[in-house]
This record gives sequence, structure tokens and C-alpha cells, in this order.
Amino acid sequence: MSRTAVASGSGPPSPRLRRRPAAVTSLVVGALVLAGCAGEGSEPAAEPGGSTQAESASSDAGESGEEADEPSGGDAADDVEPDPSDEGDADDEQDRPDWPTSSSTGLQPLETITAGDISPKSVVSSGHGLIITNNMMYQHNITLYDARTHEVVQTLEDTVQPAEFGLEGYPETVAGSPVEATWTADGQHAYVSNYQLNDGAHRDLGASADDPCTAGEAIRPSFVYRYSVDEQDWDQLIEVGRVPKFLTLTPDDSRLLVSNWCDASMSVVDTASGEETEQIALNSMPRGIVAMPDNTTAYATAMFADEVYAVDLEEGTAEVALRTGSRPRHLVRDAAGEDVYLTVSGADAVLRLDPETGDVVDRTATGDEPRSMAISADGSALHVVNYHADTVSKFDAETLEEVDRRSTGHHPVGITYDAVTGSVLVANYGGSLSVYDDTGGAPGSLAAG
Repeated sequence: MSRTAVASGSGPPSPRLRRRPAAVTSLVVGALVLAGCAGEGSEPAAEPGGSTQAESASSDAGESGEEADEPSGGDAADDVEPDPSDEGDADDEQDRPDWPTSSSTGLQPLETITAGDISPKSVVSSGHGLIITNNMMYQHNITLYDARTHEVVQTLEDTVQPAEFGLEGYPETVAGSPVEATWTADGQHAYVSNYQLNDGAHRDLGASADDPCTAGEAIRPSFVYRYSVDEQDWDQLIEVGRVPKFLTLTPDDSRLLVSNWCDASMSVVDTASGEETEQIALNSMPRGIVAMPDNTTAYATAMFADEVYAVDLEEGTAEVALRTGSRPRHLVRDAAGEDVYLTVSGADAVLRLDPETGDVVDRTATGDEPRSMAISADGSALHVVNYHADTVSKFDAETLEEVDRRSTGHHPVGITYDAVTGSVLVANYGGSLSVYDDTGGAPGSLAAG
């Protein structure tokens, strides 16, 4: 059976705080000019808060600006299998084998997953036995898988009733459009960003959202949903900005950070109350975010301003740390926060940054249009999807030497590293998940049986 996203016993949230956009300083502490790919490096940067730049030439509604060849959507299979509350025991971490150093192994193709009627936009491991995929926005659902068996655990629609969460001013029933997800450290909750809101009949609330942000402020702010493993349902709605895309938690799970594509801002959410406390101004089309180990600072990309921002979460301010080539997109870091890595989609490059200064330490070439990336649990390897090349690359995180490159499904866009199985999973917009062993077939891995 399918599950309708209705809250269970969460109670109304505390009163919502007024947004307080923070000023952006013009200090530049690092600079780099990269040559963009032919035909892709000419987009002008919009002014802060502007919404005139598309992420590609497409002007179709929704995520088509970034994912130009979205498949058409449909209702997902109503497939609910094992109870996800039985998954993700915290003791999983103690039971994980001692895998070989990730940079010393290749990627062994294992499986292509199509179960669940998926068109995955993103894929994220909980680190505790569950995998979540957000299916392309017109499909209006997420799919959860068992990390070992890859069986569908649950398909959950994005339909909610805001009044049951204490939120007023909305239709009785609202549907979202899932984009990205991030898990809490204990693997018990996943936060999911929703590109836009629709009523129960899938009619837009306010002006239609699109990647060029054509309607500007007429686009209605959207929600982040929180998924509960115990409840097998959405248990919290959080009001954020217009067209929220990427999101991440600070290491202590105290703050949720959300990039608002059409507000040129970052929402800061107090996870204890489930309330947005402020929006920090960035620049045109922000996307990637990485929170640093101190829980008070972060880096964020502004894709169509070709900028990376250093964000002070205590002061609520941001300043330009780096000017890059065309379309800086995604950020990850090693566990200690000693290195930050950045994909520059329009320049077909990955950069390694010094988080203290924002300076570029190293760079390497990738395949055609790198988008998302994942870092191995031991921090020794980066895995990067090349969207237009239909490949995934693996790099030594220290030297940025390419260790391996493998074919994927069509239009790989999301990627995750699952430490429970030593596997890498790639979300292919064409309708599949590609699974690779990253352990060299070590005992206890999926490749070893």
C-alpha cells in the first residue's frame, strides 16, 4: 500500500520567526578564473537576489533548467515492503568491516536498480541501512531501499495536509516536488527539499516555479519535509524560501541549511523547533552547501554568479570566498574539514580548496559536466558523476588523480557512498540506480556476496 504523508502526533510547531536576510560583504579572499566549456560560459551573473539566469537553455517549468532531458513523470508503484523502523540500527557502525583504502580500489559494477518506478533526481545513504531517492519532481514521491538487498522498503507520496502540522494559509492538501535529501547522524530522519508547492489537484500555488525564476517573487515559498523512520511518514513541515534545492545539516544536527534557488539565499533552520530562523543572502542561483566541523561556518555555491561564499552561521553573514569559472555546483569535505572539494560544472573540473583561506589547492579535469559527488567514508576518494558523459569518475582525494571511470545509466545526476556495504550508488535521471562495489570485493561487501 502507499502511504499518504500525514503527520502523527508531532503537534503544532512553535511560532514562526521573521526572516532576517543578512548583508553580503564584497570581500574577496580568493580568486580563480577557469575556462568554461564552449557554449556554456557566457551566462551573465545576476545581481544579489536576482532571478533572471537559467541553469541551461531550457525554459520548461521545474528542474528542467538543470536537468534538460527529464523523462515524463507518472505515479510510482505503491510498493511497501519491510518496516524501515527495523533498519538503521546505530550498532551498524560497529559491525562494518575494515574496508581497504578507497583510493586503492576501482569501481566494480554490481547492479542496476529499476524497482520502484523511479526517475531519481538524487540518492542519499542514511549510513544505517536505508537509501533514499527523490524522484523527478512531476512524479511526486520518494523511494526508500534496503541498503543491502536493494528491495523497495517504501514509496511515499509528497502529499501533506499543512493544518495537521499547525501551518495556516494553505489549501487543505498540498503536494511538493522532492529534489534533495539529507539524513540526521543517527539515520532516523531525512529532510527533503521541495522545488515548489501544488494543491491536491497538482495546480501551482502562486506563479509556476522554473529554473530561470521567471515569475520572481510571485513564486510561492516552499517546504522542507522531514521523514521519520519510526513513523514511516512525514512528521514535520518547514517553511523555507522559493525553489529550495540542496540542503545539509551541521555535524551536530542543530541547524539545517537550505539553498533557496529563486531567493538567492540560504535558509537557516533550528532543528529543535523545526523553524527557519533567518535567510542569509547569497547571489544568483545558490545550490551546493557544505557545513564545517565547527558547526558555525559553511561554504555555499552561487551557480550563476560563479561564486563560492564563506558563511558565518553565528553572525548570519556571507562573503565571497572564491570566484570560479562557469557554474560551481556541489561541495563536499573530508571528515576533519581539512579539505573542501568543489565541482565546477561548466568548466568540467573538480577543485580542492583550503577551508581556512578559500584558496584553490589543486584541480583536476572530469568528464562532461560534473554535477554531484560523494566522498568515501575514509576520505581517501571522491566519486563524481559526469552528467552528459553518462559516466562516474573516481579520484584519489589527495592527488586528484583519476583512479577509475565507469559507465552509468543515462544522465547521472546524484551519487552517494554507503558505508554499510562499501558501495557507491548513482542516481540516473533516465530511470535507474547504478550500484558499484568500492571495496575491491572485500569480505562483507556486496561484491563478496
